[in-house]
Amino acid sequence: MSYTALYRKFRPSGFEDVKGQDHIVTTLKNQIKADRIGHAYLFCGTRGTGKTTIAKIFAKAVNCESPADGSPCGECASCRAVAMGNSMNVIEIDAASNNGVESIREIREEVTYRPAEGRYKVYIIDEVHMLSIGAFNALLKTLEEPPSYVIFILATTEAHKIPVTILSRCQRYDFKRISVDTIYGRLQELMQIERVETEENALRYIARAADGAMRDALSLLDQCIAFYMGQRLTCDKVLEVLGAVDTEVFSALLRKVLAQDVAGTMETAESLVADGRELGQFVTDFVWYLRNMLLLKCSEGMIEALEMSGENMERLRQEADQIGEETLMRYIRIFSELSSQIKYASQKRVLLEVALIRLCRPQMEQDYGSLTGRIEQLEKKLEDGFAVSAAPREAPVKISEPPGAAPALSKAVPKDVERAVKNWRNIISGLPGLSRTYLSKARLSLGTGSELVLVFDDPMAAGYCSREDEFGQLEKIIAEVIGSRVTVVIRENGTNRPFEESYVDLEQVINMEITYEE
Repeated sequence: MSYTALYRKFRPSGFEDVKGQDHIVTTLKNQIKADRIGHAYLFCGTRGTGKTTIAKIFAKAVNCESPADGSPCGECASCRAVAMGNSMNVIEIDAASNNGVESIREIREEVTYRPAEGRYKVYIIDEVHMLSIGAFNALLKTLEEPPSYVIFILATTEAHKIPVTILSRCQRYDFKRISVDTIYGRLQELMQIERVETEENALRYIARAADGAMRDALSLLDQCIAFYMGQRLTCDKVLEVLGAVDTEVFSALLRKVLAQDVAGTMETAESLVADGRELGQFVTDFVWYLRNMLLLKCSEGMIEALEMSGENMERLRQEADQIGEETLMRYIRIFSELSSQIKYASQKRVLLEVALIRLCRPQMEQDYGSLTGRIEQLEKKLEDGFAVSAAPREAPVKISEPPGAAPALSKAVPKDVERAVKNWRNIISGLPGLSRTYLSKARLSLGTGSELVLVFDDPMAAGYCSREDEFGQLEKIIAEVIGSRVTVVIRENGTNRPFEESYVDLEQVINMEITYEE
């Protein structure tokens, strides 16, 4: 016998098996018990929430020979015929492929004939919003005054596309997204029936990934079981099959963003692409991760809503202490915008990289959220002793103010500074991409203490190259290239005057072959 997918194998056959739509099930059962059955129903809601399933159960129940508490018995000839799909009283129509006037005219002709057996003829029209205007007009009169033995059930995911004249003639039932706990409970129940050993976190992740759709959850679970046939289904295996990213990756990425490590975030994006991860899913999961952090930061009472292990909770709490609420809201806003853009983008990686750079560089934007992010960065630098270092360094990192006027070259250029200037292009060519890009724009001058001064017009470049790791890397490669250590000072040209008016252009001076001190 051929294999049957889980969502078909375990499709509910009675109202008691339906999960997450109690408000609809109770209403329909009461109507059947009280014999107050309407002539037209509209079932609307997102995919996989049970619209067609409940329509079929309702169709069985109204024709059942011995219903129990409003639910079909499942044993009589009528129930078995509906379950097998060969009942003459239940007609299913796919409006996506039968959306013309002729299809509706056929229905109008058929409803004139009473059911051969049973009480009602039930027409289930799926994706009814796909009908043309002419088809809706053809359906209107029949829907308004159908024969007493006819029931119409219209199912749609986009109720706003249905004409008001049709809506006003139907009892409308809105299907809710099924909660994570409800989906998890159902998956756990079915895995016991299927005798598949699973990890709790694995099923919970699938339940969250289903986004409120039971059918999607069963399809994802089916996919994971097939990939690891005969093995215990763990959370790591689910993450691998679904192309998702683990919490540890989110944690590491956020720490790089908080440290303004652009190069590190780019490496994370590169590894995601290399591992074949689906970038749209990554963005969605990262927004969820930031949402959990915001809930934890706003209230301790939100802990129960986070659905994560104690270890991950503690890590999340530590990271939440390092970031302000305004900045966190900015991160969520940027990635929420990205989530809607990346779905249909051809260059998903580029959009992701731009968003990560925006997180690391709030100075690139001028909105309120970016300004608060910049203030937080400055406060953190002050707390970490960025402006005044407690421990003196051999070559202190600082951005000093430019002099008021260009100083005269009062002494000869030291030999090691001269070698560094002559080999400057070779020096920066050995650095990573972003460092090389920024340093290629630096102008070289001589400090009052015979230091090599790097002057930047771009404050972002000056700030980036002044970071301790970048500064140390530059000093190291200078020493490797010229064979001696040079004291380097970084300055930002904060005036509107040209570089030559405030500094001595060391590259030009050296090219004029002046004398050098040994």
